[in-house]
Amino acid sequence: MTENQNNNSQIPKRRSGSGKIIATAAIVGVVGGLIGGGVSYYAADQMNSASVNNSAAQTSVSSSSSKVSQKSAKTSGTMTSAYNSVKGAVVSVINLKRQSSSSTNSLYNSLFGDDEGSSSKKNGKLETYSEGSGVVYMKSNGKGYIVTNNHVISGSDAVQVQLANGKTVSAKVVGKDSTTDLAVLSIDAKYVTQTAEFGDSKSLQAGQTVIAVGSPLGSEYASTVTQGIVSAPARTIETSSGNQQTVVQTDAAINPGNSGGALVNSAGQVIGINSMKLAQSSDGTSVEGMGFAIPSNEVVTIVNELVKKGKITRPQLGVRVVALNGIPEAYRSRLKIKSSLKNGIYVASINKNSSASRAGMKSGDVITAVDGKKVDDVSSLHSILYSHKVGDTVNVTVNRNGRNVSLKVKLEGN
Repeated sequence: MTENQNNNSQIPKRRSGSGKIIATAAIVGVVGGLIGGGVSYYAADQMNSASVNNSAAQTSVSSSSSKVSQKSAKTSGTMTSAYNSVKGAVVSVINLKRQSSSSTNSLYNSLFGDDEGSSSKKNGKLETYSEGSGVVYMKSNGKGYIVTNNHVISGSDAVQVQLANGKTVSAKVVGKDSTTDLAVLSIDAKYVTQTAEFGDSKSLQAGQTVIAVGSPLGSEYASTVTQGIVSAPARTIETSSGNQQTVVQTDAAINPGNSGGALVNSAGQVIGINSMKLAQSSDGTSVEGMGFAIPSNEVVTIVNELVKKGKITRPQLGVRVVALNGIPEAYRSRLKIKSSLKNGIYVASINKNSSASRAGMKSGDVITAVDGKKVDDVSSLHSILYSHKVGDTVNVTVNRNGRNVSLKVKLEGN
């Protein structure tokens, strides 16, 4: 585990007053059969007359046929034009993998890179592992650029895109960022028929009408649109990787497969990339209508840098770490961790010629504070480091053999 911890699943932690938030990309299974109920009608008596007689009165039944009005309300759906503005730009993203067999490495091996376990891929055909959604947002230099979630394409051996017209084409991963859970793909520009426009997410207001467009349950249901409102323009949640993320909360239905799809305002602008949903509360109660999208302003910043550099540069120490509370007791003595030390970040290894190495940090040190702020887990470490810029110097307190040591570390870029 590194200080820039992988965020493939993008599943925020449970915490007090919160619930289980799940990513909405992976569609591995097959949708079961849909059973429709039919109703049979049987005429007990055939009547040659269009009238019914009884002792009280005679009622005449009109023989005129029912007709469909020619004055259909084509504009009755207030978000129809918004949907039309993006429907050709929303695609299905297909994560392809080869089957692999692996043996599970122990925590100790994963920390120190021992080769007791191995993973090998079979030389078989690529198979669909999962499906999500994406949005074509730009056409430039002979390429069409698509934004999606990082967890949609994570671990893929190849990626395909199914366009709105049903055609499936190969896509290339331009860049990805696990921290924000965003990725950019490219396809040949000749396949691009429509691009979406980003709106200003800072202008969002609670109660504003929005639609979510994507492929819930996979490409079989591509271009599905659901409507809701903005429940909160800027809700801060904590992800399972320990990162805090500010998102747009909406009650528009967001289901597995919607990840990477568009959250759209009434002007037809993308104001968020759908990413997660709250499935149940902390006590197990089912929850509906709580979906989350990455704000468009953040999306624009990230995708521009991904296209330019292929990655996002953030400040780091240059170490591999793991939270003490994630290390089983059986390994603590093996790693020579003092039993009295309960919280902190264990330094498993230090990158050669890194800032931490130059500052005198050693493998086996336990980071307990940065800039005087207590560090209990990877989340708190990230929070402090990401508030700085590459090149800044931070004061790092480490516990070494039971004794506190203060180090000055100049932050490097990842």
